Amino acid sequence: MSGNCLFCQIVNKKIPTEFLYEDENVVVFKDIHPAAPVHLLIVPKKHIRSINDLQKEESLIISELFMIAKDMAKKQGVNESGYKLLFNVEKGGGQVIFHLHLHLIGGWNK
Repeated sequence: MSGNCLFCQIVNKKIPTEFLYEDENVVVFKDIHPAAPVHLLIVPKKHIRSINDLQKEESLIISELFMIAKDMAKKQGVNESGYKLLFNVEKGGGQVIFHLHLHLIGGWNK
């Protein structure tokens, strides 16, 4: 855990957040500044700063994030209407919180 990382604090339940999904490796919760009717954050519990810091031995984390995103899209009712999956990488790519996370965005035309 990075001491001042917002997502590490959420993952470790130091900041109260309603998890829509949780397992031993990942949590899912709503973005507090949604860009769409459905805007979820899919966050690994392990602190990885960004895609640029991902190590080969952590590559399974990415496939797990995508599989959870697929399931969450169905639970949110956007799997058929469509949705976006987005990683922001580094400041120039729009990353604001430096803890790897996947955005699931959709719900415009449910």
